[in-house]
Amino acid sequence: MVRRRWAAGAAVVLLIVIVLVINSCVKSEKQQALKTYNREVSALAQESDAQVSHPLFVALTDSSTKSALDVEQQVDELLKQAQSIATHAKGLSAPGGMAAAQQDLLLALDLRVEGMTKLAALVPTALGGQAKAASTKIAGDMEIFLASDVIYSQRVAPLIQQTLSNAGITGLTTTSTRFTPNVGWLEPATVLARITGQASGGSSSSQTGLAPGTHGSALIGVSVGTTALEAEPTINHIGGGGNPTFTVTVEDSGENQETDVKVDITVTAAGKQYKASRVINSMQAGSKTNVELPVSNLPVGQPAKVEVEVEKVPGETDMENNKSSFLTILGE
Repeated sequence: MVRRRWAAGAAVVLLIVIVLVINSCVKSEKQQALKTYNREVSALAQESDAQVSHPLFVALTDSSTKSALDVEQQVDELLKQAQSIATHAKGLSAPGGMAAAQQDLLLALDLRVEGMTKLAALVPTALGGQAKAASTKIAGDMEIFLASDVIYSQRVAPLIQQTLSNAGITGLTTTSTRFTPNVGWLEPATVLARITGQASGGSSSSQTGLAPGTHGSALIGVSVGTTALEAEPTINHIGGGGNPTFTVTVEDSGENQETDVKVDITVTAAGKQYKASRVINSMQAGSKTNVELPVSNLPVGQPAKVEVEVEKVPGETDMENNKSSFLTILGE
């Protein structure tokens, strides 16, 4: 009887061990599937930016000065690449909990294919002597790309991160993607200027008393501590409490030395505006300068809109890269 009881007890213990091992294997397999999905989506996001978006806007810039046939062929090839990425996404195996993220991912990538399809149809018109008429439609198509950016940043990436967290997985990031490089491409006048390579405001050489060549400055980036801010619609969580210091990187984007370059920052939070300014005494052509703008007494834990602008220098004609806005939440 004793031996039988020992045998029964051992069997129960063995059964428990087997169940625990199986559960552990199942959990590990589930976590691995979630990690794999996150990795595959991140790869597709990176591929969309590097192999479609970046070469597309390089091709469109000053496209009127290039071979129209070469530009059209390149845009057609980029359309095929966008279609390939979307097809690849449809073949992903979305593990449990990732269904919503997968659905939104497909929507975002399908929008990019739609935008590329419409853009490819407009390029021959834009390069065939009707750039002004085509620029309005191209600017409209850019809103499709912007919509895809919003869906990915506000739905796909957060849903993936939430599912990973629910499964006890931490420390993984989901690669961001931004197809539209800046909001200037949503303005018909700016699209026309960038396609034709001619500034919409006229030539700086016509300005009296200015040195020949282009003049201008550009806003390169904004950060708080080690956190680089991402433009709207991304929500940036930053430290520094109610007295953060914003570091603004400015570039002399023209062919001449610029002096007295003023940088302004406006933070709108809880119905109030908080402002600061700094002046860069001198910048050499092509150089970059960091400007620190401390802002005090901001409400902690409240959503805030941060608007940064590099003011126009004499002779500057294109102001699209001089300002940007960011959505933030201040933390301790």
